[in-house]
Amino acid sequence: QVQLVESGGGLVQAGGSLRLSCAASGNIFVINAMGWYRQAPGKQRDLVATITSDGSTTYADSVKGRFTISRGNAQNTVDLQMSRLNTEDTAAYYCGLLGNGRLYWGQGTQVTVSS
Repeated sequence: QVQLVESGGGLVQAGGSLRLSCAASGNIFVINAMGWYRQAPGKQRDLVATITSDGSTTYADSVKGRFTISRGNAQNTVDLQMSRLNTEDTAAYYCGLLGNGRLYWGQGTQVTVSS
């Protein structure tokens, strides 16, 4: 079993910042990548940012220059620093872990950006 726990979501005004954190625990033998995805109501879940085991990062075009993904200080953690947030960033944010031959998901944390 692998568990992912997200934290750091909340309500913020447009132009503000938030930092999301994800901690993975359980029977993790191999981590290929960790990342963040988001899903707005009525829309599909989309990639926001990922970081591989060797530190390579990928970002959605809509967040480049505003969001930064990084490994957390603790083992098997990943953070997402979000700046210059706008109302289109409002969504449930999910942590994902690619490892052990499959993709694991957290329960999600809500980010709401008010205008």
